Amino acid sequence: MSNIKLSGLKGQALLLENRDIPSLKEFKDVIPNHYFKSNTKTSLMYLLRSALIQLLVVAIGLHIPFTLNMMPIWIIYSILSGTTAMGFWVIAHECGHGAFSENRTLETITGYLLHSLLLVPYFSWQRSHAVHHRFTNNVTNGETHVPLVIQGNGITEKVGGEKELHFSKSLGKKNYGIIQLVLHLIFGWPAYLLTGSTGGIKYGTSNHFWPTKPFSKALWPSIWTKKVWISDIGVALTLLGILYFIFIYGLFPVIALYFGPLMVVNCWLVVYTWLHHTDSDVPHLSNTKFSFMRGAFLSIDRPYGKILNFLHHNIGSSHVVHHVCPNIPHYHAKKATLLIKEAFKKAYLFNPDPIHKALWNVACNCVAVKSECDKRRYVWQSLYNKRSKKS
Repeated sequence: MSNIKLSGLKGQALLLENRDIPSLKEFKDVIPNHYFKSNTKTSLMYLLRSALIQLLVVAIGLHIPFTLNMMPIWIIYSILSGTTAMGFWVIAHECGHGAFSENRTLETITGYLLHSLLLVPYFSWQRSHAVHHRFTNNVTNGETHVPLVIQGNGITEKVGGEKELHFSKSLGKKNYGIIQLVLHLIFGWPAYLLTGSTGGIKYGTSNHFWPTKPFSKALWPSIWTKKVWISDIGVALTLLGILYFIFIYGLFPVIALYFGPLMVVNCWLVVYTWLHHTDSDVPHLSNTKFSFMRGAFLSIDRPYGKILNFLHHNIGSSHVVHHVCPNIPHYHAKKATLLIKEAFKKAYLFNPDPIHKALWNVACNCVAVKSECDKRRYVWQSLYNKRSKKS
């Protein structure tokens, strides 16, 4: 039996057809021209704001004793510091999209430094993330969070959905959901950087640090191979700096002040990527059904609240606008979201479910997808839905 577990979207995405999706021109006509332009001073102001917040948090950390009996306090500190540091990730992300400054040299240096300090290979990610934007929710060409397919052809699709459904059923909903949360939030980002985990089979086993054999070269055409190596230099220098601090101050302070918060930053990154492109009633598309605008409008905005939106520069509440026009700076994307929400009520996706509820729904119910041949799309199959919609 094919079951679709409805989320807070209430099946809205399942009812959309290509004719419901605006063209890029129609989209841009709704948004004032100056929203598409970045202002260097404004962008630097937001960077300074994140830096001042982080300096305050680090100052707090320096007053906590580096002792094992303070471990519960250090866990709380990691959650706080990692949550505030995610603001740097978002700004570096904007640099990679050309949304930080018209001064491309300043933009590249800023993004390179910020991402390197977070152990992210800047140019490697810039390239793979651009592919992700180009093929959002494309079941064959998608670059991240591409689902396993039930009864797929095995040539262009990630088959194995039957086994995953069986595995899910054998564990039960609660256990399966917990495992998925741990795998995604703790191991998901390193696995993606090192193996291209959750990517489409088109890109093979990719590595964001090593763009040649034995890893796939599919993501790194032409000059991008050289750029991957350049990215490695920034990460390597950061690692050398970390080793220096370990030598001078010891391992525990570096774990407490850097690695603990970094793990939380990585968790936030996965939360945003996972939740904004996956929901139990949001389909993936075949090549014949897919278009750039159709894929972009399958992005989902969610309610993170004023504090997280403040710290993370509204990345989670203006994701649809970002996916259509990633060169719009975050300080304009928030206002642009209000405009497209009004102009394209049928197409714009906003799921009001609280984030913890959304995470649990996705972890438990987004197990594998099955093709609806008549509609040329792929929908999630759930074993645990009592109030299901027949597909």
